[in-house]
Amino acid sequence: MSNNKNYSLNDFLPLIAIIIAIVFFTIAQRIIYGWNIIAAMNDFMGSFFIVFSLFKIYNLHNFVEAFSMYDLVAKQSTIYAYLYPFIELGLGIAYLFRFQLILTNWVTLAIMIIGSIGVAYELAQNKSIVCACLGTVFRIPMTYVTLAEDVLMAIMAIFMLFYSYQ
Repeated sequence: MSNNKNYSLNDFLPLIAIIIAIVFFTIAQRIIYGWNIIAAMNDFMGSFFIVFSLFKIYNLHNFVEAFSMYDLVAKQSTIYAYLYPFIELGLGIAYLFRFQLILTNWVTLAIMIIGSIGVAYELAQNKSIVCACLGTVFRIPMTYVTLAEDVLMAIMAIFMLFYSYQ
């Protein structure tokens, strides 16, 4: 399978719409409770993980099949693939409730680095794979957008870890 397909904006509309909704939620939270970059990142990451995990849980079996195509750990462990959406859900809840944020950021950093490596490898192989980021409800192609999502989440976790150790 070659990854030579020219993708259009329509291929990414569900992802764009969900990200915009999460950004609006984050902004609304900060308007109500006062602007703070760390709080905004917690709100964004919490909302992101909860929404994305629910799409994965909706059709868990198909998510596991798709996720196991590219995630380094999921390729080796079906148990991890089945647990992953629930890990994301837990992370989302922890971010929104500001619970154990140092541990939450370390776990986020670990799974985002693992995810980034797997996605980067598949992209380098020029494979055409459906991204499991929104489960299999939407057929969003895996592109550098997927890699950017993982890397951005890892960077935010690093930033918040750095801030928490100040």
